[in-house]
Amino acid sequence: MTTIAELTLSTDEFALAETFQQLPELELRVESVVAEGPVRTTPLVWFSNVDPDALERALETDSTVEEYDRLLEETGDGEWFYRLEYGEDVSSVCCAIYRHGGTVLDAQVAEDQWTLRLLFPDREGLSNAVSAIEDRGVRIDVRRMVEAGGDEDLETTAALTDAQKEAIAEAYRQGYYDVPREISLEELARELDISHQALSERLRRANRVLASEQLDEATGEMVTE
Repeated sequence: MTTIAELTLSTDEFALAETFQQLPELELRVESVVAEGPVRTTPLVWFSNVDPDALERALETDSTVEEYDRLLEETGDGEWFYRLEYGEDVSSVCCAIYRHGGTVLDAQVAEDQWTLRLLFPDREGLSNAVSAIEDRGVRIDVRRMVEAGGDEDLETTAALTDAQKEAIAEAYRQGYYDVPREISLEELARELDISHQALSERLRRANRVLASEQLDEATGEMVTE
């Protein structure tokens, strides 16, 4: 079943991290994202609210950017158009999406967070991509999912990914939520063969999604914050 997902990542852990640190007022909008082969990701980006010389100095020293080219001069709206080539760390996150059948529909930055809107042919592809990104130590939140129903209408759901389901189910079975706890987070992480940090993040997101669903039932609105 076709799935559209909205994911968020901290700007500190993804593309243009050092550029945003140097230029906190920088604004951007991604025109398109192109995957060139299995490891190269080359977005086309409009930058604004910045001096182009300062922008290029920041891009030059940003370890997440391999190359950049200015494609258009200032357009009259205070925007400059660039082609970027991301470095290995960012490309590996993007390739985790592509390898599991995902497509980047949209990418935005606001309040120190990247928001990616992705399309997958099925929910399993989304779950596998999220797990692959987490395995690289990158914190990622699945904020919203939209799935195509049998009647071709799109229905919104705050469902857990498979990795989150496994983590919270095993935590429950092993007594992590008992008082007192029957197993520590470190022991549970070893049982699941993942890092302590990755398990902590999965449980946190799973608990937030479950709380969101409970609030949804009470208010009639899906909570995503």
